[in-house]
Amino acid sequence: MPTGVHLRDARQQLFDAAERILRRDGPSALTSRAVTTEADCAKGVLHKHFTDFDAFLAELVRDRVARVGGQSAALRGSAGTGTVEGNLTDALLNVFDPVAVGIVALVVFRDELRARLGGPGIPVLTEATAMISGYLTDECELGRIAPDTDAHSLALALIGAGHLLFADENPDTEAVEAVVRAVIADVTQRRLL
Repeated sequence: MPTGVHLRDARQQLFDAAERILRRDGPSALTSRAVTTEADCAKGVLHKHFTDFDAFLAELVRDRVARVGGQSAALRGSAGTGTVEGNLTDALLNVFDPVAVGIVALVVFRDELRARLGGPGIPVLTEATAMISGYLTDECELGRIAPDTDAHSLALALIGAGHLLFADENPDTEAVEAVVRAVIADVTQRRLL
């Protein structure tokens, strides 16, 4: 393991290494040793920036939650353009990348991490639900879905279905579209009546 090598933005390099591990090997392979090996740095670098591995993971989760915030602005900006089905499909494909799915598993199975994060719900899924709920509210106000749409419940259904779809496989766009179409069928059809 190299020592004495200066890392530019060590925190980001460690986050990037963790994301590569999550993408390639899944959450069970994510250890402090794996992260520092992947980042090509000494294990002490992680502990210089974080009190322990769960502190590192908590910051990794917060970083991903912040990314959902950026995705939310883009999704809400798409209201009134394209199709509702297409916009939601793209949103689910962006939210449920392998890193996010791995992060959700980490939060669910690591009690210490969940305790450090606090707050209601499961990070990433909670923010994604709020993102989709806000988008659906915007589309409702634009008249592209039924005016009595329960945006929050519909968002929960989309996030739940999306999580189940992505948890075991890497579905193609058509599979995600089919799920979105089924979940939103009622509110898009009632808009036309």
